[in-house]
Amino acid sequence: MYQKYKNAETVKPGGLDLKDRLVGIQRVTKVTKGGRAFGFSAIVVVGDESGVVGHGLGKSKEVATAIAKSIEDAKKNLIRIPLNKGTLPHEQKGKYGGARVYIQPASHGTGVIAGGAVRAVLEAVGVQDVLSKSQGSSNPHNVVKATFDALLQLRDARTVAGQRGVSLEKVFKG
Repeated sequence: MYQKYKNAETVKPGGLDLKDRLVGIQRVTKVTKGGRAFGFSAIVVVGDESGVVGHGLGKSKEVATAIAKSIEDAKKNLIRIPLNKGTLPHEQKGKYGGARVYIQPASHGTGVIAGGAVRAVLEAVGVQDVLSKSQGSSNPHNVVKATFDALLQLRDARTVAGQRGVSLEKVFKG
């Protein structure tokens, strides 16, 4: 799922204290010759609030089953995000479909300045101070995926130093 990201580190759910956040439930309708068949689609974000997060989609005829399926799907797609003292290492833009998300590190005490689906993802990651802006589509599925796109592009100083083949001090000096 995250093959296009070089520094995406997948995580196994075993031993993690994961908390789930329901982003949205949609009632979907399939029109058949016998009438309308109603179902539900749920999108959930799970995270341990210390850098591990995943998202999942579940569909079913009942709401509870759809949520349970989405939680199981989210646990299969866990990734580790680099954090820096409760905020992000640097600003980043993410895009998926028509949704665009901009996330920026903030000073201590700012809080999570984000709305809807972006807030759910950032709180599940464990970010305490961040500024964000969601533009374009407000479809929760695409906003969650755009937020993940931005988070997966984040790199901490050690990763940058390793990719450049230089020391940590040189990364900050030059």
